[in-house]
Amino acid sequence: MSSHSTIAEPRNLARIYALEARYELLKTLRMPAYAIPTVSFPLLCYVFFGLTFGAGNSAGSVSMATYLLATTGTFGVIGASLFGFGVGVAIERGQGWMLLKRATPMPPFAYFSAKIFMALAFSFILVLGLFALGALFGGVAMPALDWFSLAAVLVAGALPFCAFGLFLGYVCGPNSAPAIVNLLYLPMAFLSGLWIPVQALPGFLQTLAPALPPYHLSQLALARVGASSGPEAWVSILYLTVFTFVSLGLAYVGFRRDEGKTYG
Repeated sequence: MSSHSTIAEPRNLARIYALEARYELLKTLRMPAYAIPTVSFPLLCYVFFGLTFGAGNSAGSVSMATYLLATTGTFGVIGASLFGFGVGVAIERGQGWMLLKRATPMPPFAYFSAKIFMALAFSFILVLGLFALGALFGGVAMPALDWFSLAAVLVAGALPFCAFGLFLGYVCGPNSAPAIVNLLYLPMAFLSGLWIPVQALPGFLQTLAPALPPYHLSQLALARVGASSGPEAWVSILYLTVFTFVSLGLAYVGFRRDEGKTYG
């Protein structure tokens, strides 16, 4: 093998991954059923709860607009991940699209990395929208470093829920996936204090909240704005790391089950 071919091969592989990510993003942008609710629903929640009803109120040491900037951001990036992976993978499995992908020379992980890129891109767009609302209409003022660190926590925090969404995509059917994702997503968001501060929930729900993944991501985000009331950051990071690997393990079991059904 010539030196030219050994250099070209990684370049071609990188190009495959880049093209797959680009077309996945373009495809999703052209799907209003995903793109519009994923971005607009968290923004509307923030307008109602953070800017309208929360105006002049505080949550602990920060304004309600600042508090809900972190928790609504958490809510939004989780939605982008669960619906992008959970519903998207389930539907594409049902349509036979993944079987077609497997028949091509494309590396299998390119498909999943493209969906990760898409979920992170939508998470970033959503976070920017929330930041604009908070700064322009909510009176949220923070040092530049705090804005950047909050954005980094929220966007990176989408990854554990991409893994969980992948697991759901392999265990749910194309028709049941949206209902199942909503059935898990919305109650977890409420019980984790993403809409109402955890301190305002009944006592038994405050005890339940730390067992839920969204709670730990929200506490990491709230720590960036000085409003965390949860465990030390390393506890939440460890929890989300374990949650990610367990979700990936379960997703792999579902993937192997699909492989067995397809190829025997």
